[in-house]
Parts: sequence; structure tokens; C-alpha cells
Amino acid sequence: MNMPRTQLNVVDVEATCWEGQPPPGAVSEIIEIGLTVVDLERRERIAKHRVLVRPRRSRVSEFCTELTGLTQEEVDTGVEFAEACRILLDEHRSDSRPWASWGDYDRHQFERQCKATGVRYPFGRRHTNVKRVFTEARGLRRRPGMAEALEIAGFPLEGRHHSGADDAWNIASLVIDLAEKGAWPED
Repeated sequence: MNMPRTQLNVVDVEATCWEGQPPPGAVSEIIEIGLTVVDLERRERIAKHRVLVRPRRSRVSEFCTELTGLTQEEVDTGVEFAEACRILLDEHRSDSRPWASWGDYDRHQFERQCKATGVRYPFGRRHTNVKRVFTEARGLRRRPGMAEALEIAGFPLEGRHHSGADDAWNIASLVIDLAEKGAWPED
């Protein structure tokens, strides 16, 4: 079954993090993948997904819990990283559907983690940096964070900031706004 070319996956990840340097031997690992499917033609968010991922080489710090709301106990119920990538491929057609994220952090985090674990990179080459497109479309001098961009666009922050699922949902609203203004790049 072919998906309409107007669908876009908006992805936001949360990863283990620390205030300052990571503990010895620990590396930043994806612990949540938020994904919102956008129908660019209809200009609407059509699905919101969340995949929790169990870290293997790090633990969720107190700082990370304060930032993301995620606890070690919660992410322990998640899937392995390889399974999360399989879900992206099988359920969200991530290798053939274009995708977008706020900045390049999410893309780089996937690239690093896939290389480190030997897991197939789950995305195709059609990635759009929403932060860059938003900044250029608005003629801004510096690239704002997602929450500031929502303020600039006059949109509320829906849900919890630094929740992958909620951030993907919010980024998707900015994508739709850019598309409505004719500023979203063509496929």
C-alpha cells in the first residue's frame, strides 16, 4: 500500500542527559521517540505516536527526569533501540516517507546510535530541518528554540516541553503554519 506523498513524519527524540558531564562509561541514548504524522495537503496533524526506548549504556538521571518527566522505571518498560527502529520502518514507513525535526539534533542522535549499535538507520534521505525553514521564512537573525518559535507564531505550547510526543505535535503545528504560508519546501 502506497502512502500519499503528502504525509510527513515529524520526529522529536528525548535522550539520556546529565547536568554537566555524563558518568564514566555512559553515553547519551534515545529514551523516547515522539512522532506526529502530518498531512501536508489537508494541513492537519493526523496521528500522534510515542515509543519508549530502554537505554543500554546509561541511566536516566535526576536532571533528565526533571527535564523530560521520564523516569528510569518508565523507560525500563520500553523496547530495545533496534525494535524502536523496526517500529518506525514498519508502522510509519520512515525509510520512504519524508521526515522533519526541529534542528539536526534528532537526525544526528539517530545516526550516532545506529552506528554505535549496528542497527539499520530507519530514515530515508528526505529530512527537513524545521528550525532552519522557520528562521528563514520569518527573516530571523538567530534560530529560536521550539517553545520560542511557537510564541513567535502565536501558538500555545501543547503538553509538556521536552516530551518527545508533545514536542513532535507542537513542531507539526509549525510545519503546517509554514505550509499554509507557502514556506514549506517542496518534496
